[in-house]
Formats: sequence, C-alpha cells, structure tokens
Amino acid sequence: MCAADNIPAQHRQDYSSRMQFGDWFFRFRWVPTLVLAAPIPLFVALGVWQLDRADQKRALSDTLAVRAALPPVRIEGLVGDADALRYRAIEAEGRFVPEHQVLIEGRREGGKTGFHVITPLRLKGSGQGSGALLLVNRGWIPSQPNGEPVPAPVPEGELTLAGEADVPSPPALVLDGGGDAAKAWGVRWPYLTVDLFAATVDGPVQPVVMLLSPEDPNGFVRHWTRPVPNVGMHLGYAGQWFGFALIALILYLRLSFERVAQRDLAA
Repeated sequence: MCAADNIPAQHRQDYSSRMQFGDWFFRFRWVPTLVLAAPIPLFVALGVWQLDRADQKRALSDTLAVRAALPPVRIEGLVGDADALRYRAIEAEGRFVPEHQVLIEGRREGGKTGFHVITPLRLKGSGQGSGALLLVNRGWIPSQPNGEPVPAPVPEGELTLAGEADVPSPPALVLDGGGDAAKAWGVRWPYLTVDLFAATVDGPVQPVVMLLSPEDPNGFVRHWTRPVPNVGMHLGYAGQWFGFALIALILYLRLSFERVAQRDLAA
C-alpha cells in the first residue's frame, strides 16, 4: 500500500494535483514563495555580477602590468585613444601657460586639505597637434588658515616633462557641471575633466592628463597611487550572494514539502 492510499478521500483529489516524492508532497504557499523563492533570481544575478566585476579587475591588473613595462610615449600629435594611453609613461616638451592654471579643491595629503595644481603645457612641435594643450597635474599644495591656497608658481621657458597618463572622471554626483559652469568657476574648480577644461579655452586639448613624475622639480607634493584590483573581494561577495540563494532555496523547499502522515493526523 502506498502513502497516497492512506490519505482521506476528501483530500485525495487535493494531493493528486501536487508533486509527490515518496511520502512527501509539495504544497504551494504564497508567503514562503514571496519571501524566499522570489528573491533567489536576484541573489543569483548579484553573484554573477560580482563574478563579472572580478573578471574586470583581472583584466585591469593585466593591463597595469603590461603598460608598466612599456617604454614612455612622447606626446606630440593629438592622442586618438585616451584609454589606450591610460597608465602609460608619457613624455612631453613645451611651455606652461600660467594664465590657464586651475586648482582642484578638496584634495587631501597627509591628513591635510589642499589643492591639486593643474597647469596646461603648450606642446612644442611642427606636426598635427602642434600647439595643443596637455594638462599637467603638478601635485598637491596646502590650504592656508583662511582656506586660500598657498602660492603655486609656474616655471618659465621650454620644459621636458615626464609622468603617467591619466583620464580624470567626474564624481558620481554632479550638482553643477558643463562648460558654462566651468567658465564661471574661475581658478578654483571642484573637480576636473578634460572636456570641462577644453570648454574654457580656445584650441585643442589632449584627452589625457599627465601626472607629473615625483622626480620632476617643476611640481609640488606628489604621491600618485595606481588602482589596486582586488579580485578576491568580488569573489567573496559572489560566494555570499550564491550562499544566500542556496539558503533561501533550502528553506523554501523545507516549508513547501510535508509528509502525508502529518496531514492525516491534522485532518
């Protein structure tokens, strides 16, 4: 005699439409389904997303290693692909343009607040892009007690500079941006992008910024840091999300299956 034969007649039709595994029957309930089963696809999707982020960090780590071993690129003509030059060692020759120097506010160094000094270099050369401006981040200067920056003198004459190519991006939340806003900022800017700077000057601007080498005497305090891809962190997060999905699935199945004998006693 099978377990279904022990079911009272009034419940046989109810059980016959349900999934049966030996003495266990699946019983659909709305609350466990909404609380436990429904979030499972979300947990899995978040785990997959973290795995994708880990792959991105691996690719970045490989890119950093490869580009660190490449010889410096001399910036003369206009750069076509800024991302391809990012993190590369670069060199440039020209003259600083002091009237277009800007200071980026809110930059911290050694626990103190100050400014990054951005000075455009008008490139020397006779080819395409001759006379274009290359933005040079010459490092950090502190604020005075009244909040004003200390002086940031600009070297004169022809200079040959070395550094690393960077592509600055705006903050996640921008309340006031665009070319018109940048023109109104004056000398002190809240953040820097090449597009914003290009909107305030005439002529071409290189799409990368040089982070001036700490060994160069034409700058200020410089402790440039490269991103450190943390692949393990994303793998850990992925494991957590997949673990949540597994726990939710186990709890859902436990609450959704019941033995026939237990229902008979309740009946």
